[in-house]
Amino acid sequence: MAADLSQIVKAYDVRGVVPDQWDEALAELFGAAFVQVTDASALVTGHDMRPSSPGLSRAFARGAAARGADVTEIGLCSTDQLYYASGALDLPGAMFTASHNPAQYNGIKMCRAGAAPVGQDTGLAEIRDLVRRWTESGAPRPAARPGTVTRRDTLEDYAAHLRSLVDLTSVRPLKVVVDAGNGMGGHTVPAVFAGLPLTVVPMYFELDGTFPNHEANPLDPANLVDLRQRVRQEGADLGLAFDGDADRCFVVDENGDPVPPSAITALVAARELARHGGRGTIIHNLITSRSVPEVVRENGGTPVRTRVGHSFIKAEMARTGAIFGGEHSAHYYFRDFWNADTGMLAALHVLAALGGQDKPLSALVDRYDRYAGSGEINSTVDDQTARLAAIRAAYEGREDVTLDDLDGLTVSSADWWFNVRPSNTEPLLRLNAEARDEATMTKVRDEALAIIRG
Repeated sequence: MAADLSQIVKAYDVRGVVPDQWDEALAELFGAAFVQVTDASALVTGHDMRPSSPGLSRAFARGAAARGADVTEIGLCSTDQLYYASGALDLPGAMFTASHNPAQYNGIKMCRAGAAPVGQDTGLAEIRDLVRRWTESGAPRPAARPGTVTRRDTLEDYAAHLRSLVDLTSVRPLKVVVDAGNGMGGHTVPAVFAGLPLTVVPMYFELDGTFPNHEANPLDPANLVDLRQRVRQEGADLGLAFDGDADRCFVVDENGDPVPPSAITALVAARELARHGGRGTIIHNLITSRSVPEVVRENGGTPVRTRVGHSFIKAEMARTGAIFGGEHSAHYYFRDFWNADTGMLAALHVLAALGGQDKPLSALVDRYDRYAGSGEINSTVDDQTARLAAIRAAYEGREDVTLDDLDGLTVSSADWWFNVRPSNTEPLLRLNAEARDEATMTKVRDEALAIIRG
């Protein structure tokens, strides 16, 4: 399987088809390599509900223990529950999940103690190279003293920690529809929401890694159809949709209309700033709405703009001491959660904000949803560099616009902006556009697409 490593070791994680691209034998080598690269004497592992996850997780633990590390297995968990365990126990961790990918996929998200990410530049490349060497020359020799493998349940502690960060004791009763997509939200939501003044209408809470109802990817509007309809049928106050490993949360209002993740970022940023005395740094990536830095400044905070991608967000969180960070993809990062992302904590903030006043969610988020956005539009191109150069040539020199190259190319004016980023893995350019009104956004979007697809 050595030849497959370049295909399954991504920028931030391991991910591929089981058993075609990787299997338990390879997972065991990843466990041994993780211990060697991180110099871990102990670590924690967890896994999602995919059929292949328990076996892969156990194999990783065997490999780690053979290298002398004591392994704490927390079993079924969401990715943010694994981050909780890594932070609370101060241990490196490995989560077995392929997030929103189809059932035949699986993967490993790895972190150092305190949920610090492991990516290509922070250990993952070395882990890949060790595994490659061992697949070619034979597995490493076991340590003189093998480690132990023990089980520990962290679900209730994880739930209690999240509830300690958001006060929901005095909110008005709310009816919330939750679509877990047969993913790990069906495991964590009952524990986290226990005892809160909520009437929960569950959808697809049965853990099933074959995803019989729809893909566990709420970023695709097709996977929100059932939730939107159920919210309207139930007359619910809001709906929540989690992805497969339940680290991302999407919100729909009482009308069944999706709430843009940028609006959630702005809402949570305002609450976190209030909780920290009206001061603090908030991280946002460059394709979140302009409403995010506006709201941050209005509430006394300092916005910091970053590239797209959780490794960049987490690095800036650590560098600046930021209290919160948000992405357009519904990843939300909290200083009080070891700078890691947790959609569940963001959901609790939305519930607290809604339940702390009398307006419906659509009215509450109006103040945070100020612009017309295109969403992300992908275009297949023959030459990414040439198309970006064509866009630059079309706008460079215009007095009414500015250009920057933080991540791809961003073209900004007083009333609009757009960003074009190349995909690292496919011949795609990704366009995001925003403007003060729908007509302007449509014009800007179509002008940019004409050049991209020209």
